[in-house]
Amino acid sequence: MQIVDCLHVAVLVSDLERAEHFYGTIMGLSKVDRQLKFPGVWYQIGNFQIHLIVDTTLNPELQNSAKWGRNPHIAFSAANLDAAKQQLLEHGCELQISMSGRAALFTQDPDGNIIEISEAIL
Repeated sequence: MQIVDCLHVAVLVSDLERAEHFYGTIMGLSKVDRQLKFPGVWYQIGNFQIHLIVDTTLNPELQNSAKWGRNPHIAFSAANLDAAKQQLLEHGCELQISMSGRAALFTQDPDGNIIEISEAIL
């Protein structure tokens, strides 16, 4: 087997409207059309997609509340980490700075899914 690309990640959300606000408005991701009938939204980042899938029985729980990066998470690269941090703070998002010493932070979507944002190396 030779894996050549990563296509998408599915993220379970309990409230699609709240999730769309977080991923579309706060994170600034671009929504793409989807043909499937079950509730959800797709976002495109380069050649990669995030598929938000509604699960109204969702009961998220952090396995490691002290170090968010040691939980399942999605990692993004931002052109300007300080600007990303400011955007998240302006929207009342909780943050945890990476304890590794690298330029990265962690936040949570409305359902508690962990999001990592690292400074892009350009």
